Amino acid sequence: MDGKRQLNSFQQLEKLGEGTYATVFKGRNRHTGEFVALKEIHLDSEEGTPSTAIREISLMKELKHENIVALHDVIHTESKLMLVFEYMDGDLKKYMDTNGDRGALKPLLIKSFMYQLLKGIDFCHQNRVLHRDLKPQNLLINSKGQLKLGDFGLARAFGIPVNTFSNEVVTLWYRAPDVLLGSRTYNTSIDIWSVGCIMAEMYTGRPLFPGTANEDQMLRIFRIMGTPTEHNWPGVSHFPEYKTTISRYPPQDLRQLLPQIDPTGIDLLQRLLQLRPELRISAHDALQHPWFHEILQHQHNQQQIIANAQHVAALHQQSQSRSGFQQQATGVPQSSYESY
Repeated sequence: MDGKRQLNSFQQLEKLGEGTYATVFKGRNRHTGEFVALKEIHLDSEEGTPSTAIREISLMKELKHENIVALHDVIHTESKLMLVFEYMDGDLKKYMDTNGDRGALKPLLIKSFMYQLLKGIDFCHQNRVLHRDLKPQNLLINSKGQLKLGDFGLARAFGIPVNTFSNEVVTLWYRAPDVLLGSRTYNTSIDIWSVGCIMAEMYTGRPLFPGTANEDQMLRIFRIMGTPTEHNWPGVSHFPEYKTTISRYPPQDLRQLLPQIDPTGIDLLQRLLQLRPELRISAHDALQHPWFHEILQHQHNQQQIIANAQHVAALHQQSQSRSGFQQQATGVPQSSYESY
């Protein structure tokens, strides 16, 4: 990010979307011909740069990962702020609508997208960042099948002791029950709940908990996951939005509710969708779940191939050195398993 480019360095093409404080356009770098995404933020003459934009820029400059959309540049003028991102072909919601069977995706593709999503979230969490707005519209996908986290406008850095955050975060359908109940001391588990909702939606093509308001959202969750009580969630009655009059529902069997998911996948989904935040699996542990065995096995095989190639190259170099010849070692083959 050199900060030297000007607004006229980019040709603005069609509008891709519009949010609460920004408009996103497809653009082209006039010098390289490369497509980019231009996030245009109009500045208020009195209030200046929105705090959401400042937060997004500061976090995106630090979060460099293959499953997080890259911020190339920031261009600042008197009237607007332009964030230049790598261009992605669409988002998961549009991908499901276009390529899915009534929105539902094929199991192997879901596994690929879930693995990439968890890798991006694990990197955020390892770097002490909460995304706080995971939903299909904020997961960007390119023509190679790569998935990357986008829209860090609600993201926040967190530390120890646990900060007190706003509970006005995460789009309603993907909002964790502890946040719905008014918790302001959440942690990485807030993102994990959203990941579980997204996983189920990729299988069915429909949101798992499509609530219309805060209370309706809670009821939809409790009808499936069971109503929390002091017995199964100690301390739940102390949350600001907890009501003793709330209807009591037993937990449903997710295997019957989502028969399209295999038993190992159901096990992971249950670990993601734990009502109690402290019982939810971490992104790091989720990546080691048996459901991803094929991906982990493939990665292990690739590492073995590379290690063997490096060993052979080293022996070859030693052999050439002994015979007095100095020849360049052969290159190491790279993985072509682009989906993961």
